[in-house]
Amino acid sequence: MLERFPITIHLGLLSLIIGAVFGVLGGMLAAVRRGKWLDKIFTPLTYVGLTIPVFLLGILLIYFFGVKLGWLPISGYTSPLDDFWLSTRQVILPVFCLAVFGLAANARQMRSSVLEVSQQDYIRTAWSKGLRERTVIMRHMLKNSLIPVITLMGVGVSIIFGGSVLVERVFAIPGVGSLLVSSIFGQDYVVVQAITLV
Repeated sequence: MLERFPITIHLGLLSLIIGAVFGVLGGMLAAVRRGKWLDKIFTPLTYVGLTIPVFLLGILLIYFFGVKLGWLPISGYTSPLDDFWLSTRQVILPVFCLAVFGLAANARQMRSSVLEVSQQDYIRTAWSKGLRERTVIMRHMLKNSLIPVITLMGVGVSIIFGGSVLVERVFAIPGVGSLLVSSIFGQDYVVVQAITLV
């Protein structure tokens, strides 16, 4: 079981970082460009990201990028220490699968938080002082908008590790989630209890 933890942690951390970075950037851009084409495209995509089941997304990604196009491997896991390039290619699809929900949730939260902060008096004061748009956004809006998003990211950690059970099974990755599923079907309750407690 100990050799499976680094695999799940590797996938979880990568998806958490990708979901946080792109979610914050996307939500910020959608809020700053409210009502423009970017917001009109990005906002419905976040709804899709929040509602699509992770196993369905995984199967669709395998079908298009693995079977039809043949760009990426569809299963397995190689440690980055053994073969970095192969490992990178193998984790693209599972990490994207895990990151979609966090990215969409962070983007929605960031967008609403930026829109709320932009109505505050100190933001209007910054605009009236003649500060550049970039300065107002980066120095004043971003700092105060990140507070609820960081709270949401803490909850996202448990969602990512819970979603890894399905993703590891779909992509045949030998992580803790895959061990949990095989232990349930094999009626190995001691392993199930150990994984659940961890």
